[in-house]
Amino acid sequence: MRLVSVVGFSVMLGVLLSAQTKQATPPVGLPAKGSRTFTGRVTDSMCSNADHKGMRMGDTDAECTKACVLSHGAEYVLFDGTNVYTFGDQRVPEKFAGMKVSVVGVLDAKTSKIEKMSSIKAVK
Repeated sequence: MRLVSVVGFSVMLGVLLSAQTKQATPPVGLPAKGSRTFTGRVTDSMCSNADHKGMRMGDTDAECTKACVLSHGAEYVLFDGTNVYTFGDQRVPEKFAGMKVSVVGVLDAKTSKIEKMSSIKAVK
C-alpha cells in the first residue's frame, strides 16, 4: 500500500513539473516575444531576388524554387523587395514557394534568419 502511495505521488509530481516547464514556451500559433511581421515572396537562396529567369528549373517560380532547394542545396528565403531573410524552419515555406506571404516571427539580426515563426499565410 505504501509503495502505491509513493508511486502515485511521484507520477503526480512529474505531471505538475512537466506542466510548469511547458508554460515557459509559448504555444504554437502565438507570437514569441520580439516578433514582427515580414511581407515578401518565398523564393530560394540561389534566386534570392525572386527572379527565376536565369535558372528556370521549372515552368513556374514555385517549381524553380522547389527544384533549387531540393536538387541544388538552396534554402527557402523571403525577399521583401530589398532584404533577403532565411527561414529558420525550412519545412514550412515549401508549400508557399513562389507566393507572396506575410510571416510573423523573430528576426535574428546577425544572421538575417526568421526564427520562431508563429504564422505564415499567402497575401495578395
